[in-house]
Amino acid sequence: MLRTLCVYTAVAIFILVVGLPSVLLSALTGSTDFIYRACLTGAKMAMWLGGIKVVVEGRDKIPGACAVVFMSNHQSNCDPPALTVNLPPILILAKKEIFYIPILGRALRMLGFIPVDRKSRERAFAAVEEAVASLRKGHSFLVFPEGTRSRDGRLQAFKKGVFVMAIKAGAPIVPISVSGSSRIIRKGEYAIHPGTLRITIHDPVPTAGYSVRQRAAVSGLVRQAILAGLTPDERPAEQGS
Repeated sequence: MLRTLCVYTAVAIFILVVGLPSVLLSALTGSTDFIYRACLTGAKMAMWLGGIKVVVEGRDKIPGACAVVFMSNHQSNCDPPALTVNLPPILILAKKEIFYIPILGRALRMLGFIPVDRKSRERAFAAVEEAVASLRKGHSFLVFPEGTRSRDGRLQAFKKGVFVMAIKAGAPIVPISVSGSSRIIRKGEYAIHPGTLRITIHDPVPTAGYSVRQRAAVSGLVRQAILAGLTPDERPAEQGS
């Protein structure tokens, strides 16, 4: 509990001492580089204090010449920071509640992160369309096709919207398997348990030539790739053995 309190206190102080000046500086200069660097530093600090070790495999599989959609399974709240610090510059489709956090929410909006209202189909569709436009401008995205964190660490069913987004933008999808994070921060808990989080980056799945109606085929390819990087107890129950 002491470690957890230390992490959350340090993050709150960091947002005030570093985050606020970064937002102000970015507003004055018109450059969001200050905010992005501050976010990366804060994420690295939080993981270090939390005793979270990250092991990454497959960095060489990330395309370097175009915007891509990184798609990862989602086991816990430590997934986004762990992925952000280990991927090229990205934007994120994130639940709208995060944008209510003072200073942090403002910073994320300035960076171009897009809030998703999971309770409104109409607003969620609008978020997807906004992301398509951003992808076409050359911005890569990180998304979680399950739509929310897994309760037991096992891979859940995928939502359709993120695949529509990638296909409409013609952007390759880079599947990512996150393993071990469900034991670090369990859903419904705030406690942080030190441990190792493994990130496996898989070969890109092209979307060129697919129509929106064929999104299930693309989703199936991405799902199989993600499953390959998970342990038996992180796969759906019927596929666990």
